[in-house]
Formats: sequence, C-alpha cells, structure tokens
Amino acid sequence: MSAIFNFQSLLSVVLFLICTCTYLRSLFPSVMDRHKTGLLGTFWKCARIGERKSPYVAVSCLLMAFSILFWT
Repeated sequence: MSAIFNFQSLLSVVLFLICTCTYLRSLFPSVMDRHKTGLLGTFWKCARIGERKSPYVAVSCLLMAFSILFWT
C-alpha cells in the first residue's frame, strides 16, 4: 500500500521530509535559501517548520517511532 492511502505512512513521510530538510539546511544554508518559491520552495518551507517548531517535531518523531515499534 502506498503512503498516500495509509495515514500512518503519510505522517512518517512528512516527518522524515521535515527532519531531512532541516538537517540539510543546517549543512548547506545557501542552497536552501536560494529557492524560496516554486517546487523547491517546499523543501525550504519544510526546513523552516523544522527550525521553528523543533520541540513539536521532535515529540512527533518520538511518538511516531513508538507507534511504529510497539503499536503496529
């Protein structure tokens, strides 16, 4: 089943995208800041969410890991 039709998989993909974009922006800030609009702007927006909401993203990652390991 694809991640579009399974809500837990969709949340995992979104959290992974946010965390990956935030990490890559910390390594290469000029590359992410160059593309703020368009399709590549989505990655910049995900990086901003990860930076500004980092405690909430971290708790969400922990809850998702717990649910994948012990609940599913």
